Amino acid sequence: MPMNVILLERVPKLGQMGDVVKVKPGFARNFLLPQKKALRATKDNITYFESQRKTLEAQNLERRGEAEAVGAKMGDLQVVLIRQASEALQLYGSVTSRDIADGAVAAGVNIERGQVELDKPIKLLGAHKIKIHLHPEVTVEITAVVARSPDEAEFLSKGGALVAESERAAMEAAEAAQRAADQAAALFEAKSAAAAESEAADAPAASEEAPAEEK
Repeated sequence: MPMNVILLERVPKLGQMGDVVKVKPGFARNFLLPQKKALRATKDNITYFESQRKTLEAQNLERRGEAEAVGAKMGDLQVVLIRQASEALQLYGSVTSRDIADGAVAAGVNIERGQVELDKPIKLLGAHKIKIHLHPEVTVEITAVVARSPDEAEFLSKGGALVAESERAAMEAAEAAQRAADQAAALFEAKSAAAAESEAADAPAASEEAPAEEK
């Protein structure tokens, strides 16, 4: 049976501060209530919230300003994660939100696992765009560069793209086939031109114009 709660801050896809919403009891007990993002929407709690609304809004505004300041410094942040992977670019394992948070801390930015938006673990090499929630109203995007070596990470950081060995072989075969086709076409054109020149040389010379009769 749904539970009514009053939100103490904005919760994505749920509502704004002060909204009374219905949620699943498990979501409320395991996340909203212990994280102090909401209170049970009882008469006493609603009265308490209204008495504290201005204070809560001021605190929220201050935290948002701090988050925006941090976010401004994170726009170009790249978190480099060195991992082993197969020739098909598949990781032997995966990169999780905890790995990304730890990588950001190592890069000098303190974020927590819960601030990292990652629907599923990363299982491929490459440069991945990741959303970081610094505040309920402030989200920034960073890049998680997952590579097999520092050199490969630098290549990816500069916009390079990795190609799986199977794809590389197919591309090289296609390029070789195209070169062979181009050479065959060029040879055919050369032979055609030579044949045309030979025919022109063997053709009888045009008869000279007869001299005009004397008057």
